[in-house]
Amino acid sequence: MSPIVITVYAIVTVVRFLDNLIPGLFPGLSVVVILVGITLIGIYSYSWVFQSFLGFIERLIFRTPGLKLIYSSIKDLTVGLAGNKKSFSRPVLVLLNKENNLHKLGFITKQDLSAVDIPDLVSVYFPHSYNFSGELFLVPRENVTLLKNFPPSDAMKFIVSGGITEPGNAPKTHRKK
Repeated sequence: MSPIVITVYAIVTVVRFLDNLIPGLFPGLSVVVILVGITLIGIYSYSWVFQSFLGFIERLIFRTPGLKLIYSSIKDLTVGLAGNKKSFSRPVLVLLNKENNLHKLGFITKQDLSAVDIPDLVSVYFPHSYNFSGELFLVPRENVTLLKNFPPSDAMKFIVSGGITEPGNAPKTHRKK
């Protein structure tokens, strides 16, 4: 019952907030106006004028030292999550401590770190529970087990929920990678 009440409360709060952004409209109509606006922006985003404008803004951002770091990191993360080169597509189980048999779930983001002169390590991203931040660890390949039967979306939900979400496909078989 609590999740339903909390979800309804969150939706009502967001709609009220949006209604306050566009005063004078029928209650709830602001959501429709905003969705139509987002759709139109999406349609026009493919136009040459819009792409040129975005390119100009991006060039300005890349010339600004502090903004460049923040923007490029957010852009890489967004492309990694939703873009064509989805970086979070290989869930893995990493052995962190052999003595205590301590493991952690994460995602391989780079298989080859030869470019930074550490060819024996792979980069593994560990999202935080109940948060969309995380940590990047560089770990020996032999400590990483690729979870073939654990879909990336289920792995992300499982990790972000702190292990509470029941994965659709439990990791049954795995192999070293």
